[in-house]
Amino acid sequence: MSVQIDWQAFTPISLVGGLLLGVATVILLLGIGRIAGISGIFSSLLKPKRVEAWQILFILGLVVSPLLYGLISPLPAIEVTTSLPLLIGAGLLVGFGTRLGSGCTSGHGICGNARLSPRSMAATVIFMFFGIVTVYLGRHVLGLI
Repeated sequence: MSVQIDWQAFTPISLVGGLLLGVATVILLLGIGRIAGISGIFSSLLKPKRVEAWQILFILGLVVSPLLYGLISPLPAIEVTTSLPLLIGAGLLVGFGTRLGSGCTSGHGICGNARLSPRSMAATVIFMFFGIVTVYLGRHVLGLI
C-alpha cells in the first residue's frame, strides 16, 4: 500500500482558507480570550443559558462561507457512498469522543497545539491514531468504507 498525494487539490484558495482559519483563531484568542473549538462553541449554542453573539457569528460563518465561495467558483461534488445508519453511528461516536476528549480537532489540533499545550498534543495524537485505525478497519477488515 502506498500513499499518494493529489497535489492538484492544493490550490491558492486552500492556502487562503488556511490563512483565514489561522487569523480567525488568533483574533478570537487574543481578542476575547476564547479558543476556536467548534464542538465547544456549537455545544454552547445548545445550552440557552448564555449564548454570546460571537458564538452565533462563528457558526454562521462556517455555514455561510461555502455558500459565498459557491458564488465565485463551483463547489466540489460530494458523493456519499455509505449507508445512513453508518453515518449516524459515526456522528454519534464523534460527538461522544469530543465530550470524552474535552474538545475536538479544531480546539486541540489547531488552537491547543499552537499554544504548545501538552494535553492538546496528546489529544491530537490520539485523534489521529484512532482515525487511522478506524479507516483501516472500515476499509480492509469490515468493508464498510
